[in-house]
Amino acid sequence: MAVLIDVILPLAISATYTYRVPDNMPCPQIGTRVLVPLAKKEVVGIVSNLHTSPVEDSIRLRDVLEIMDPYTILSDEQLTLWRWIADYYMCPLGDVMAAALPAKAMDRQYTMAENKRRRVKLDTFSDELEEKKPLTPAQTAAYESINNQFKSKDIVLLQGVTSSGKTEVYIHLIADQLAQGHQVLYLVPEIALTTQLTDRLQRVFGNQLRVYHSRVSDAQRVEIYRQQRLDESPRLIVGARSAVFLPFSHLGLVIMDEEHELSYKQQEPAPRYHARSVAIMLAHNVRAKVLLGTATPSVESRYNAEQGKYGYVCLSERYQGLQLPKITLIDLQRQYKRKEMYDHFSDPLVARMREELDKHKQIILFQNRRGYAPFMQCTRCGAIPKCTDCDVSLTFHMASRQLVCHYCGATTPVPAVCPHCGGEMKIHGFGTEKLEDEVHNLFPDARVARMDLDTTRKKNDYEDIINAFSRHEVDILIGTQMVTKGLHFDDVSLVAVLSADHLLSQPDFRSAERAYQMLEQVSGRAGRKGSAGEVIIQTFDPTNPIFDYLRNHATEQMYMNQIAERETFRFPPFHRQISLILRHSDEQRLWAAASLLHTRLQQVFGARVTDVVTPSVAKVQKMFIRQINIRIEAKANIAKAKQMISEQIAYVLALPACKGVVVLPDVDPV
Repeated sequence: MAVLIDVILPLAISATYTYRVPDNMPCPQIGTRVLVPLAKKEVVGIVSNLHTSPVEDSIRLRDVLEIMDPYTILSDEQLTLWRWIADYYMCPLGDVMAAALPAKAMDRQYTMAENKRRRVKLDTFSDELEEKKPLTPAQTAAYESINNQFKSKDIVLLQGVTSSGKTEVYIHLIADQLAQGHQVLYLVPEIALTTQLTDRLQRVFGNQLRVYHSRVSDAQRVEIYRQQRLDESPRLIVGARSAVFLPFSHLGLVIMDEEHELSYKQQEPAPRYHARSVAIMLAHNVRAKVLLGTATPSVESRYNAEQGKYGYVCLSERYQGLQLPKITLIDLQRQYKRKEMYDHFSDPLVARMREELDKHKQIILFQNRRGYAPFMQCTRCGAIPKCTDCDVSLTFHMASRQLVCHYCGATTPVPAVCPHCGGEMKIHGFGTEKLEDEVHNLFPDARVARMDLDTTRKKNDYEDIINAFSRHEVDILIGTQMVTKGLHFDDVSLVAVLSADHLLSQPDFRSAERAYQMLEQVSGRAGRKGSAGEVIIQTFDPTNPIFDYLRNHATEQMYMNQIAERETFRFPPFHRQISLILRHSDEQRLWAAASLLHTRLQQVFGARVTDVVTPSVAKVQKMFIRQINIRIEAKANIAKAKQMISEQIAYVLALPACKGVVVLPDVDPV
């Protein structure tokens, strides 16, 4: 009998490939890396199954070339999780493998075995550790309630107002788990958050701490992965969403901070997983507990708590009795009418900034658009420069004097005049880069820093900016959403939102929820020590109900409003949503395929299928895009529904007229 193995390859394919193990080679275990031939190449894969076959039946199979490591790098629990992700998110198992393993682990020249000549240096911390800070009475009550609820619930939602000290509660829970010999996974939505967080955690846990995210070098990621696989020591892993794929031998607790954040959802490429769902399944598979923490819970998580699926704990007061910040609205329509504006700053905002700077306090300015201006336009013919490969306007960046596509990264020089009519080109709107210029003009003596994607491209850029602001070497910090959450600065007394309206005008059923969460989170950066602080929000629509919720920090009322709307209009959590994203370089062929798929889906699912939608960005990297949304009742058999959807997709894509069309399922889109 010949020994055969099924191998997962890091390709966008659902099937595994079967190979024969040569007689002179030991039989590899499930979870071992192997080198195998594929067409004219040699690739690294993972053994997913072992079986035997008569020699004559296996004669056409190609042989395994090499067993890469002396041990398995994938546990049975990880393989189970991979298969669940592929099934739940309707994506190839090969895509899950590519996302789950560090890129270097797929390098045939790289061995996962320890190599003394190739020592990988990981961050080390002082052995002089601090004691945990004592919890306040409110924090103690939350800590005890979480532990009590974990006796009957596997998942607990901790809703704590900004600056209530959730991190200190986490630290006490982590210490308990490590003392019991367990491992802990601490997830954060933004890499920027790891800077302050790891500084706090390493003082308590020292070298038990490991940090894992995309800014860590690939060699370090492989080394952390290797240590996790081989070393069963108690360890705390802090990381972004990809950390859910690390091997855990005895995981006791998963903490997901800012659980509501959209950054936990992977968008491109597949698998389009949500780290919250994957973390919950990971914990379920190994019988660990999950703590979801946030000041502004997602509607879905709050509903699960209300229904008794999750435990629920509330921290309703700020640490040491600090007051929540005052919310002040400024009507931009009125300010412009009275000509009381300095560029994009209203008179009242400028006056308050001067007052706080005179007191040597710090200020955060939030604008969720990077670049200098969102677009340029001809004053004569109205033409707007657009990306040739994407259906979006080009963003003007002053520092590079270029127009940049924020979808594909293409750049082009700024035109001196309109290429169509020779008219004058003027910029419209504003991003963080333009705000930085305006702040320098208004406050020439102030020290200003900007934190957005353009200023944080290098490994240590986040840390440098945050540390400089913490040391009071910066007076005014301008940033996108990465400054809105989780960061703690003692001397920030004023936070300003320069333009809240674009947050409220997104064509999405979650737009009100997202706007409230983002504005409530950014307001939480103010007044974290001493006085309550103030948040100034500039808007053309001060009567929007969202602002009433913000003034009163009424998260519960916001939830009640949203859950009623969701039920009325058949949105999550009452219905599950699956989006099918269709792409092709030929718009007519794409439309024909989308129309046919839509017709066939309607025959199966009826009114649960929406019309074919042309998204606001209808072309990216020369590929036209269409979308079909399907809403399935929450109590329906979702697995059967996915199977029927997959069958219709396969039928349509097999037709010659649909050749080359790509259909990408997005389960639980956000």
